[in-house]
Amino acid sequence: MNREDIRNIAIIAHVDHGKTTLVDELLKQSGVFRSNQNVMDRVMDSNAIERERGITILAKNTAVMYNGVKINIIDTPGHADFGGEVERVLKMVNGVILVVDAFEGPMPQTKFVLKKALEMSLPVIVCVNKMDRPEARPAEVVDEVLELLIELDANEDQLDCPFVFASAKAGLAKLSIDDEPSDMKPLFDTIINYIPAPEGDPKKSTQMLISTIDFNEYVGRIGIGKVDNGTIRVNQDVVLVNHHDPDQFKKVKISKLYEFEGLKRIEIEEATIGSIVAISGIADIRIGDTICSPEHPEAIPFQKISEPTIAMYFNVNDSPLAGTEGKYVTSRHLRDRLFRELNTDVSLRVEETDTTESFKVSGRGELHLSVLIENMRREGFEFSVSKAEVLYKEDENGKKLEPMERAIIDVPDEFSGTIIQELGTRKGEMINMHVTGNGYTRLEFSIPSRGLIGYRGQFMTDTKGNGIMNTIFDCYGPYKGDIQYRKTGSLIAFEAGESITYGLYNAQERGVLFIGPGVKVYSGMVIGQNAKAEDIEVNVCKRKQLTNTRAASADDALRLSPPKVLSLEQALEFIETDELLEVTPSSLRIRKKILDSTLRMRSKRNKQ
Repeated sequence: MNREDIRNIAIIAHVDHGKTTLVDELLKQSGVFRSNQNVMDRVMDSNAIERERGITILAKNTAVMYNGVKINIIDTPGHADFGGEVERVLKMVNGVILVVDAFEGPMPQTKFVLKKALEMSLPVIVCVNKMDRPEARPAEVVDEVLELLIELDANEDQLDCPFVFASAKAGLAKLSIDDEPSDMKPLFDTIINYIPAPEGDPKKSTQMLISTIDFNEYVGRIGIGKVDNGTIRVNQDVVLVNHHDPDQFKKVKISKLYEFEGLKRIEIEEATIGSIVAISGIADIRIGDTICSPEHPEAIPFQKISEPTIAMYFNVNDSPLAGTEGKYVTSRHLRDRLFRELNTDVSLRVEETDTTESFKVSGRGELHLSVLIENMRREGFEFSVSKAEVLYKEDENGKKLEPMERAIIDVPDEFSGTIIQELGTRKGEMINMHVTGNGYTRLEFSIPSRGLIGYRGQFMTDTKGNGIMNTIFDCYGPYKGDIQYRKTGSLIAFEAGESITYGLYNAQERGVLFIGPGVKVYSGMVIGQNAKAEDIEVNVCKRKQLTNTRAASADDALRLSPPKVLSLEQALEFIETDELLEVTPSSLRIRKKILDSTLRMRSKRNKQ
């Protein structure tokens, strides 16, 4: 049986191609908001970090009504680091809208998300967005999308997919490049006509796969999924089973049931096939669990989420300034918070180590882990993190394998030589290069993941802020050899105290400072970047000796260069393998793992 009054779709795309803005317009034009209501842009990006960075991190559910049909929409992240979110939500939908920028065309993440949708045999509507861009080239982009579909072995039905041309920002859509649009109606109609209605048997036993987990301080874990068969009701006795865990069989009760309506969750008594619902009251519900009737416990197959490729160690802060700025500082606080993150993030792994003071946290990329660090910092946690390291594997012959990335880089023509040379030193191999026009060159590289650690900042410098780099995990390949991460050393504080202008003035001749006067420092803290390769200890707390005699110029003000204040990403990129980043709600400090100068020198000698 088909539920003709429902359509379930996911909006998928490369980062910054306009998915969230498109959802805004679908919400507005379906009447979710009052005509006089003041609505902020990207209303689905509810998280503070999402709004600041302009990226979607968590998949979000919403629903709109159009001509008597309820359209459940899932807005997915476009960044490769949050690909785990995309993989799991596709189980809930019957079709996808692939959003592609009318100028950039298909990008690495476009290929990744489209491949996932085609593997699940989902019908695709292609929405060529940003038609209002002056440099838009929609006809060429249509050809590029069709080439990508052929490359990914799309079947005939998928190749015959409809194309809609839109400007999400202006709230306009059209079915032909030459049409004059007036609203988003063509896209709504295409969804109703092309995306199949959900199928299922309402008379069968209850069967519902949990595809997303939300977390609420008051009600705990909330499982979100689509009802595949039967009916689900409040106070119903059900069992939890799991396709990847055949031994699991937990008896639980449905305490509350919600459906999505606009941006709200509406409490309901029951739901049947095709409905996307949220369930609260089951304490240890997990992604991949199937809710079934006790009489017929049959798990729905669920693909395993791709494994993490990068790891960091999160440690209890043990610097001399530990505990002075954070609210949560103990090992127990850190452990509880990291394991709580697993409630909602399926791509994350947290492992305990030999010591209770340190935890190994693995994720999809530097951005994935930096968002977690920033969230914890804002919540009042104080801790330290190590430099990101890649996770290696071994093949059947015992040879070392490492994660490889596909990097697609658009740079002004004059910088292409610099980028090719720099990525060459980081073991990157150029696969493709072509001039895109408008003075830009597109470079495609296969490069080890560790070759990209700490590179984005330098990339922006090398291209004077005009380059665009997109990366996506490709495969595990043979180990490419050692890579030198940083060509400069660190300036290390020699003693504890407060930085003084006179001490900083002498230190700035050695390189670039990260701090100004009046900052608390301790022995072993990194206060700047040395212009040369080796580490140097400097005394930034040194005061000028007072004498009875004065030269005419003695009291002239000492001029300090403005310090280079590092952001969280820049600090994570800067730190070396023998350094840690101390993270507190109000400060970011780089320090040596071994604070004592003598012990540090001894450790270095022993390694040699």
